[in-house]
Amino acid sequence: MKLEDIRREYTQGGLQRDMLADDPIVQFEAWLKQAVEAKFSDDPTAMVVATVDETGQPSQRIVLLKHLDENGFVFFTNTGSRKAQELKTNNKISLHFPWHAIERQVIVYGEAKPLPTSAVAKYFLSRPKESQLAAWASQQSRPVSSRQALMQTFNSMKSKFAKGDIPLPDFWGGYCVEPTKIEFWQGGEHRLHDRFMYVKQADGSWAIERLNP
Repeated sequence: MKLEDIRREYTQGGLQRDMLADDPIVQFEAWLKQAVEAKFSDDPTAMVVATVDETGQPSQRIVLLKHLDENGFVFFTNTGSRKAQELKTNNKISLHFPWHAIERQVIVYGEAKPLPTSAVAKYFLSRPKESQLAAWASQQSRPVSSRQALMQTFNSMKSKFAKGDIPLPDFWGGYCVEPTKIEFWQGGEHRLHDRFMYVKQADGSWAIERLNP
């Protein structure tokens, strides 16, 4: 197998300026709806989250988008995790939605702002019980001796919270990514892709510019 020989043409259509909404959140919602309806993936809300540590080393992981409104993109995590610790020192963040089957990508650039406890608790209590228990059981990003040790902790939490509601852990939180730039990418033939960048202006409006592929 030669990696340099693996390629395909992008033929599902182009993207023109007059096809775009003036507001990138409106445009994103339209594309997300189409990605969900295409049923190409069990996780159309999956996004690659990129953060940077104090040495400048970037790191990435896949997280699920859990809410979207005019303020930005929301996700939840253990506040002891690597991404949460990195966001403490540098809240600049990038989100990448790779919708390969419909030949589209969206990249969000912005700043991650912690959500209030009330919003975190509301979402946490809506999760399946097993997911709530897993949040209590996992010291996310930290070493664990074995899968067995992790399951023992999970079962211990299951016994501890066997009766009644499972409370919100004090080490679990969420972030709203307030975008400053959002890029929409549509695959094109002969690698002449269509790319448009929304850039937020001082007055809150958005400027839109086409980028070279």
